[in-house]
Amino acid sequence: MKALVTLMLIAGLAQSVPLTARAAGSASLLGSWALDTSRMSLAPEARPKSVTISFSDAGGKWTTHVDIVSADGAESHALGTGALDGAPVAVQGSPEADVAAFKMPAPNVLIMSLSKGGIPGSTRIYSVEPDGKHLVETSAYFGDQGVPVLKTYYFSRVR
Repeated sequence: MKALVTLMLIAGLAQSVPLTARAAGSASLLGSWALDTSRMSLAPEARPKSVTISFSDAGGKWTTHVDIVSADGAESHALGTGALDGAPVAVQGSPEADVAAFKMPAPNVLIMSLSKGGIPGSTRIYSVEPDGKHLVETSAYFGDQGVPVLKTYYFSRVR
């Protein structure tokens, strides 16, 4: 319940941040980020070999590009571009989403909601640490029997 209230609060704050503040502050998230797979709760042999997330400004729209090399060496490359207004946009190449929506309630925070085939997926909250070199991703979704799950992932700036 606390997670839902927190998520609703963040979503409400997104409505109060002027668009110019969002655009000007987005630079803190821009760039590429590599996942620290050693901090994942999965067994080492089940962890992906690498995950890189890149955020870029595509002429007033936000682009997210995710490259994953799984434990068995299989690769996936997902791409989504859209305004930071919460409107749904198409995602290409993702095994877990074909639609995403983006909001930026603060200059160093991005909220991304995902779905696939019309079925809600996860909500991802990306937050850049004050040092500008580290990014924390919180993934919120519903697991078995509708039980809410929150997972945290840690990234370091690549460029």
